[in-house]
Order: sequence, then structure tokens, then C-alpha cells
Amino acid sequence: MHWIWVLLVGAVIGAIAGGITSQGKSMGCAANIIAGLVGSSLGQALLGDWGPQVAGMAIIPSIIGAVIIVWIVAFIISKSN
Repeated sequence: MHWIWVLLVGAVIGAIAGGITSQGKSMGCAANIIAGLVGSSLGQALLGDWGPQVAGMAIIPSIIGAVIIVWIVAFIISKSN
């Protein structure tokens, strides 16, 4: 049951990051989950695990990390086109 919560929270974090960066329209559900999970790992590695936590993920550092991931991926994709 824990993994379901992790995937749902990852999807929400990825969707929030996509909305902040205006890249949310081009991202699908799987991309939101991946951005949320990878961003959560990056954000917590860089900023720690402060703030409210849901499913073992600190929300604020996770969103910041996901925004960084979405910006990097959007930059790489725009350069390749």
C-alpha cells in the first residue's frame, strides 16, 4: 500500500512542478510520476527533508527538486529540436 501512496504523491509533485514551469501540458501521467520521484530524490539530497512529509517525501524540497528536473528536461528537449 505504501508504494501506491508514493506513486500518487510523486504524480502530484510532478504535476505541481509542471504547472510551475508551464511544461505541464506536454507531460503525461507517467512523466509526472517520474519527475516527482526523481525530483523528490534530488530535492531531498540537496535541501534535506525539512517541512511536511507525505509517503516519506518532504513536500517542499521535493517540489523544488521536481521543478529543477522539469526545467532541465525541457531545456534538453528544446535544444534537440
